[in-house]
Amino acid sequence: MRFPEFSGEWKETTLGKIAEITKGSGISKDQLSEQGSPCILYGELYTKYKSEIINEVYSRTELDSSPLVKSKANDVIIPCSGETAIDISTARCVLFNNILLGGDLNIIRLKYDDGGFFAYQLNGARKKDIARVAQGVSVVHLYGENLKHIRVYHPAIEEQKKIARLLSLIDERITTQNKIIEKLESLIRGLCLKLVSQGIPNTALNTCLECHSSILQEKSVTTDGKYPVYGAAGICGYSNTPEASGDSILIIKDGASVGATFYVSGEYSAIGTLNRLTARSGCSLRYLYYCLKIFDFSQYKTGQTIPHIYFRDYGIAKIWRPSLAQQEHIAGILTSIDTKIQMERSLLERLTIQKRFLLQKMFI
Repeated sequence: MRFPEFSGEWKETTLGKIAEITKGSGISKDQLSEQGSPCILYGELYTKYKSEIINEVYSRTELDSSPLVKSKANDVIIPCSGETAIDISTARCVLFNNILLGGDLNIIRLKYDDGGFFAYQLNGARKKDIARVAQGVSVVHLYGENLKHIRVYHPAIEEQKKIARLLSLIDERITTQNKIIEKLESLIRGLCLKLVSQGIPNTALNTCLECHSSILQEKSVTTDGKYPVYGAAGICGYSNTPEASGDSILIIKDGASVGATFYVSGEYSAIGTLNRLTARSGCSLRYLYYCLKIFDFSQYKTGQTIPHIYFRDYGIAKIWRPSLAQQEHIAGILTSIDTKIQMERSLLERLTIQKRFLLQKMFI
């Protein structure tokens, strides 16, 4: 897939022939500060820098910079270590000179080519090639000597820059979309706290909700079937016989995400690690869902290694329960924002799919 003004074959080569590959120098997380020289640590490539082009540096250090390794604009950096071989291919292009580059960073200093173009290529078409040369099991290592032999392809510099520009514009739109979602989520949290806490708690949860349990295990779920089965991370499979129909609140009752709450509708099943809650007469399930979204489950957790919550414990907690009409009015306000968030998430997913498609189609 190419822009119409370009033609001709892309050149095949190896990274070692078109770039000098070196390594950063040690800067630890506890040496970061509010002031000082801008710097990048290898772990930040997984957490802070989500797109291939680094156009803003978030960290600083007051260490003496004279013995440390500094970037040259257009450098491509990639971690020397990571948790898995496939994830270690997390290349980023640094647009600035003199950024301090921490240890455990491979630095690919291209001689004539565009760093953004190669960051996208390494994260897309070359990802599996890099995974093959990574070494280790519990901690995976990627050495510069191995990177030198990675085969890459490149067109003329003008085409490189145009491809990188297109993909960076999509990344900018993805960043904006994430900020829109964050703002909406902040808004709904604030409104939720205000609207469902207007009055004094007057009703126990177990008088508003009925709890249903399941013995279904995730290993019993299939990949096909007519009805979804929900687990801790959402839909975990399908079945041909639903356990429930209508609306329910699902709450994770054990594990790392204990207390996480989501709303489901239709015909479905839920595995045994979830509580399924339905509304009793005179109660709005949507209103109760928003009450539980801000509910503090921490005081009801039991267990050391694996935390648990039980409805018999948190069900005695009281919430503010206004009239059914007021419950539905509050739920309607919050649901409208939730619907907007889902629309924005859907757009984010489409942008992400578009970027993934272009990474597959625009590189050899």
